[in-house]
Amino acid sequence: MSQQIQKAAIVTGASRGIGQAIAQRLAADGYAVVVNYSGNEAAAHGVVAAIRAAGGQAVAIQGDVSDPGSVQALFAKTKEAFGRVDAVVTNAGVMKNGLISSMSLADFDQMLAINLRGTFLMMAEAARQLESGGRFIALSSSVIAKSLPTYGPYIASKAGVEGLVKVFANELRGRNITVNAVAPGPVATELFLQGKSEELVGQIVKQSPLERIGQPQDIADVISFLAGPQGGWINGQVVRSNGGFA
Repeated sequence: MSQQIQKAAIVTGASRGIGQAIAQRLAADGYAVVVNYSGNEAAAHGVVAAIRAAGGQAVAIQGDVSDPGSVQALFAKTKEAFGRVDAVVTNAGVMKNGLISSMSLADFDQMLAINLRGTFLMMAEAARQLESGGRFIALSSSVIAKSLPTYGPYIASKAGVEGLVKVFANELRGRNITVNAVAPGPVATELFLQGKSEELVGQIVKQSPLERIGQPQDIADVISFLAGPQGGWINGQVVRSNGGFA
């Protein structure tokens, strides 16, 4: 373990997209970063390499956030690498669209397991491991406000996350730890753009008064603020980073 570690962060689902941008931004902010990934080992190590090339500190740690033992191991390995845990960002998530009347229970259960159960398990372990002055930041979604057909189970999982955030903030009373959620609108990631026509993306862009789609860095900027010293008075809140989309 390096003796120069001042603060360390875990970012789940950090091998690509929004999670990658968050990991790189927190590293630039001075955090030693754990790049958590589920299956894409090569991409996770690529993120670590980019952080190190920029002068930051990072390691990649595999882990399934829906599995209690895996979550416990993630925190243990973080402490082994960096000696402490000061920030946790639960970015790992899945989205599968389908009408309530026709979505398979397997798809429903997977979303609940990773999005909601995963956040719950990360909170439970963070309650035991976070240092005083720490930060817990969960990822929600601005699509909650839209109530769009085919998004029902996904919205349910993220609404649950927002409920947990408010309770968790109260449960950590007296420990100087903030708990918040960030709810992105549409963001230009590979997962979002996959399967969408240029026409459909254009329609989505027009829903924002700023008339552009979000970028991963837009979300990373908000995470950076909440994880930094200037975000210390924001607690139990959901920040809807969406350009006015909802």
